[in-house]
Amino acid sequence: MYRAVTRQIEVTVEPNFVPEQSSADRSRYFWSYTIVITNSGEETVQLKTRHWIITDASGRQQEVKGEGVVGEQPILAPGERFEYTSGVPLSTASGFMTGRYQMVSETGERFEIDVPTFSLDSPDNKRVLN
Repeated sequence: MYRAVTRQIEVTVEPNFVPEQSSADRSRYFWSYTIVITNSGEETVQLKTRHWIITDASGRQQEVKGEGVVGEQPILAPGERFEYTSGVPLSTASGFMTGRYQMVSETGERFEIDVPTFSLDSPDNKRVLN
């Protein structure tokens, strides 16, 4: 599991390779990832936008920006958490993702929180040790 904390908001990520949606012959590899956002702070916050940078093993980057996550803009009171699962395809057997969420506090302050960089690895990824 990968973990980042910004302003007492914890984001954890658990990526999982999905072999039944992947095909090495077609250079298609698919991962699901489950994210848990926990508000350990003392004020209510809302997730407004997401910004992902997805990098494959060849160094190709894809940037994804959008409103909310999985069609929602969750509101988290102190002590609350929000969990969701999404997915990402790559044309290489490995890669990584990193990102940020824009949040807004109950006083209207906008700020960003980090999503930890996480690795996307498949059984087809051949590692070379020097």
